[in-house]
Amino acid sequence: MPTRLTKIDDLTRPDHTFLNPEDECFYLGEYTARKGFAFSETNNLINNLRKPMGRRGRPEWRYKESAISTCGRMLGEAINQEWLGAATLVPVPGSKMKGDAEYDDRMPRILRALGQGRELDIRELVIMTRNVSQSHLIEDRVTIPELIASMGIDGTCAEPAPATIGIFDDVVTTGRHFKAVQSVLRDRFPNVPIVGVFIARRAPEATLE
Repeated sequence: MPTRLTKIDDLTRPDHTFLNPEDECFYLGEYTARKGFAFSETNNLINNLRKPMGRRGRPEWRYKESAISTCGRMLGEAINQEWLGAATLVPVPGSKMKGDAEYDDRMPRILRALGQGRELDIRELVIMTRNVSQSHLIEDRVTIPELIASMGIDGTCAEPAPATIGIFDDVVTTGRHFKAVQSVLRDRFPNVPIVGVFIARRAPEATLE
């Protein structure tokens, strides 16, 4: 896995349908969909990270736990420390509401792992107000307006207003989840700069074969 963040630029942005030139987004590795664990180190990490909650308690669950710790460590090593100390770190919420049996808190846990030994402003500002389908498991994906309608701001942690925001997710594919969370945050904090940070971006298969 790379140890430095790469910015999504004019060459890679066309791979992510909903991102535009004004979006500042960075990633560590490249993930190839529909490939197995052995395809690449990044695929192994992401596939372990995305193990469904129904696997909890099985021997394989330790790989998810390890992936969460690894992602936190990698982000901590790759991100500028001055920016980390000044930003509010916001995880993209999973597809399920808190309390649902399938609710997966991998992104908040990655940020907590990142924050170990540091004084960071980590807030689950955006939460799901209703369940949606998991995008990486279905073909008919929810739209950005549908995602926005399924999200809300957790008012209990909205103050003080952030000075700058980092939106964190595991993989950027089309960019729809990033854009939905960005929209919800900008509605509440219209003048706050927002950056996207991802463990990986989905790369076209042809570029890696």
